[in-house]
Amino acid sequence: MIGMPTKKGTPIVLLKENGTRIDGRKPDEIRPLKISVGVLRNADGSAFIELGRNKIIVAVYGPREVHPRHLALPDRAIIRCRYHMAPFSVPERKSPAPSRREIELSKVIREALAPAIFLEKFPRTTIDIFIEVLQADGSTRVASITAASVALADAGIPMKDLVAAVAVGKVDSQLILDLNHYEDQYGEGDMPIAMMPSLGEITLLQADGIFTPSEVRAALDMAKMGIEKIYNVQKEALRKKYSSLLFR
Repeated sequence: MIGMPTKKGTPIVLLKENGTRIDGRKPDEIRPLKISVGVLRNADGSAFIELGRNKIIVAVYGPREVHPRHLALPDRAIIRCRYHMAPFSVPERKSPAPSRREIELSKVIREALAPAIFLEKFPRTTIDIFIEVLQADGSTRVASITAASVALADAGIPMKDLVAAVAVGKVDSQLILDLNHYEDQYGEGDMPIAMMPSLGEITLLQADGIFTPSEVRAALDMAKMGIEKIYNVQKEALRKKYSSLLFR
C-alpha cells in the first residue's frame, strides 16, 4: 500500500489493502469511457473523448494542400499534429505557450498514428490534427491517440485500422491499467501502448520507470485487453454517427 503526501498533508493511498485503487477500480479495469464523433462542424473530422476525468477534443483537416509548399513530399502525405493543453486544463493555470512536453507529445502522437494511414495515396498533401486537452487527469497522450484515430476515420481518411491506446503502470510493484493523475504522478512506472487491434500491430511503446522482462510481457497482455474494450467503443461511436445519418 503506497501513501503519498498531498498539499494538505493527508496521505494519498494509491493501492489499498483489498487490492482496489484510489478511485475504486480493480488493477485491470479502465475508467469510464465515452467517445462522440463529428462534434465540430468546420472540421473535416472530429471527436470528443471522456476518459475518466479527461476531456479532449480533436479536429482533423485534410488531406489538403501543403503550405508552405516546400514541405510537401512527392510520394506521400505528411502528418502535422498539434497537442495542446488549455490553460484551465490543470489545477494550476498553465501557460498558453507550447511547452517542451507538448511539442514532444505532438511528435509521439503523430508517429503512433502514421502507420495506420495510407499516406502514399495522397502525395504532396498534409493531414492536420489538432488536439486540445480541456481537462487533464492522467494518460492524456493515449486518450488523444484514441480520439485522433476516430477523428481521422470521421474525416474519411483511408486507414488500415483504428489506433487504440492505453497506459499500463506500476504501483507497489503491481501492474495497473489506465493510469489516472495520481497514479501517473506518484506510481513507479508508466508504459503507454498503442495498437492497431485487428492487425495486432503495436504503433507506440514507451516506458518511464523500471519494468522487468516478465512485467513487460504482462503489461502488453494487460494493454491488449484494455485496448480491445477501447476499440469496441471507438467502432460503436463511428457506427452510431453514420447509422443515424442513414436513417434520417
